[in-house]
Amino acid sequence: MHEIPIRSFAVSVVVLRSAGSTFEVLLLKRTGTLAGTWCQVAGAIEADETAWQAGLREVEEETGLRPDRFYSADICEQFYEADRNAISLLPVFVGFATESATVRLNAEHSDFRWASFDEWCPLRGRGKC
Repeated sequence: MHEIPIRSFAVSVVVLRSAGSTFEVLLLKRTGTLAGTWCQVAGAIEADETAWQAGLREVEEETGLRPDRFYSADICEQFYEADRNAISLLPVFVGFATESATVRLNAEHSDFRWASFDEWCPLRGRGKC
């Protein structure tokens, strides 16, 4: 019997900001891997970090934002990586930015937008939000 390994090497962060009586989701347009894809903040966990520390660092590196509140979403993104024949699990976090926060993208992204939840769901391409 051969087992498929499970890897947990990165984090995913959904950044929200208040928009009146609702919230908007920060979407980033990727330039390298998955170029042109709109996504949330994501990145690798470094050797000396916990997952939540990696999440905060990745938000700041990719967007210049420092969330004023940061929580575990208590879920993991999961997907199969055919090239590695492995299942990847990424802990998901939620960060809240202020309404006036300025986004400064790093080289991993070419554009950003704040989207409603209704706009965000189809862009995720997974059919479930």
